[in-house]
Amino acid sequence: ITNIKSRQVFDSRGNPTIESEVFLNDGSIGASIVPSGASTGTHEAFELRDVDNKKYLGKSVLKAVEKVNVEISKALLGQSSEDQNKVDQIMIDLDGTEKKKRLGANAILSVSLAVNKANATSKKIPLYKNIGDGKSLPIPIMNIINGGVHANNSLRIQEFMIRPDKAETFEESLNICFLVMQKLRNLIKNKNLSTTVGDEGGFAPNLANNEIAIEFIIESITKAGFKPGKDVSICLDVAAN
Repeated sequence: ITNIKSRQVFDSRGNPTIESEVFLNDGSIGASIVPSGASTGTHEAFELRDVDNKKYLGKSVLKAVEKVNVEISKALLGQSSEDQNKVDQIMIDLDGTEKKKRLGANAILSVSLAVNKANATSKKIPLYKNIGDGKSLPIPIMNIINGGVHANNSLRIQEFMIRPDKAETFEESLNICFLVMQKLRNLIKNKNLSTTVGDEGGFAPNLANNEIAIEFIIESITKAGFKPGKDVSICLDVAAN
């Protein structure tokens, strides 16, 4: 690692967030943007924001940017991007708190991801081959109904998702999810409900309760020709404290 630079950028919701770039001595560069979720639970790692900065309504990340450009950069210069565990541990030790409150988890994560991307670029391999078993893409989990702070509706659970367990390839995963989502769209439409989408791209209908949302998904999986719980599983992100 020869240089690390960080800056404030804006995420898809129009909020400030952090981007970090990592430069290696062979010319490879890795960059990573770390936006926050719409909700942050009390048990999650700490996101460092400038709560007193009225210019950005307390949402700016200029302190986190400074932590990267000064402290983290100094600690990681000269380290090998090959040793991801060591790079991460240096930042964890430098922070010294349980929830990353001193440096900010957003600052640490932006650099950690950028190091991994720079290393993949250096090796001339896709990022997914530099993570996990290095052989296969992960199974995607698709967010198909939004509630909570992701949508202006009556649902309290934030994310209702599907996982295409039957799929043997990433392409097949996407196809299964596409088919289920189209059946879900038709089901919502046929019940004269809105097919507008929430923050994460899932449908955001006004339903009486969370159980009905789950029943909609089960019916959509079945109508798409799959077995719920076997071919396609339901996953929930309740976004609770």
